[in-house]
Amino acid sequence: MIIELVDNINEILWTVLLFILVGTGVFLTFRLKFVQVRSFKKAIKNVFGNITLKGSGAGKDGMSSFQAMATAMSAQLGTGNIGGLASALVVGGPGAAFWMCVSAFFGMATIFTEATLAQKYKSTINGYVVGGPVYYIKAAINGTWGKITAAIFAILLILALGFMGSIVQANSISVAFFEAFGVNKIIVGVILAVISIFIFLGGIKRIVAIVEKVVPLMAAIYILFGLIIVVMRITHIPEVIRLVILGAFCPQAVLGGILGVSVKEAIRYGVARGLFSNEAGMGSTPHAHAVAKTYHPCEQGLTAMVCVFVDTIILIMSTLIILSTGVLGTQGETGNFLTSVALTQAAFSSVFGILGPMIVAVTLACFAYTTIVGWYYFGESNVRYLSGKFSPKTVPIYAIIVAICIIFGTTLEPGFVWEVADMFVGLVALPNIIALLILNKMVVSLNKDFK
Repeated sequence: MIIELVDNINEILWTVLLFILVGTGVFLTFRLKFVQVRSFKKAIKNVFGNITLKGSGAGKDGMSSFQAMATAMSAQLGTGNIGGLASALVVGGPGAAFWMCVSAFFGMATIFTEATLAQKYKSTINGYVVGGPVYYIKAAINGTWGKITAAIFAILLILALGFMGSIVQANSISVAFFEAFGVNKIIVGVILAVISIFIFLGGIKRIVAIVEKVVPLMAAIYILFGLIIVVMRITHIPEVIRLVILGAFCPQAVLGGILGVSVKEAIRYGVARGLFSNEAGMGSTPHAHAVAKTYHPCEQGLTAMVCVFVDTIILIMSTLIILSTGVLGTQGETGNFLTSVALTQAAFSSVFGILGPMIVAVTLACFAYTTIVGWYYFGESNVRYLSGKFSPKTVPIYAIIVAICIIFGTTLEPGFVWEVADMFVGLVALPNIIALLILNKMVVSLNKDFK
């Protein structure tokens, strides 16, 4: 009953969001005169101009631009890049990867807008610099309706990322370690929960100290092993490219229709998993970009674009790995198609043997765990907003609930978890997109001033 209800909600919700998310990205791309192309070189220079790996500079008054980027990417580089991409290829076919890239390109303009507005309207609560969609939503929608819309967004984001997001990530970690090492899933959940509480209660300084070291390392390791597979399967890459392009417009012609998907499903799951991965338009990463110490709001907007670009590189790498090894459409012991983490592990196993699942498990643990930490921080920002002066008392309670969600997430089925996550992610995006469209003139003005 619950699974059927969630499926029906997602069917309607994502049919609408397909047009809203991509449409908003296209609109902002033209309004900002293709900022993702025109200013990309400058964005790269901005990102690598102030790197530090000491955790210094992060505190109540904010963090450096690179630290904000690392915190944002800790959320973006998660199970969506490994398990989410794999499940999208199963239910949406190879063409889903094409629509992921399309949504990411236009999403770069969307996330530029989000980060710029987050910088413009950031605030201070109990001595902490905070920011995010709740603040620019109130600026976009005046009066009582603005406050109500901001509160709805805050509640949805806490549910989507702080609670449901932690369930998704913990679920993927537990599945990966069970498949690779046979470790009991609940034991994995308990260990993750204990470590999480220690980091959560250490505040922003401890969170940043973790993510700014782990995020660059884990991305480099995954790309390295991915390149090894791609090089070994290099002769299959032209066929992979053909499958992706053909699958985007004629899915039934791919793999003899073995997966039985339509164009609508390819687009739906490509955009949905793309959003879950790069989070452009969802209103999550602006919480990190808002507290960066920058000389102009648009500077952090450029940094945010690079986050989506790096995330897309990881997605492309995962696509090449799965399709070039020919594991898509493989049936597991239960007779169902391999999906999510199990499919990615099968791809790695075809090259690295018994080490394959272990490589994916360890890499995924880093990806997913830093996402838990990043999403916790985004949720905490909204807990502070909703609780106001009482936030010092409510934050520890929120941390404990998230830890419980982590343990609970290891007991659920992956398919159901991803469907529920899609629903919450879609709901939280709606009020954020409305604010972006209303404030687009402000961003255009700021961008002109920045140039």
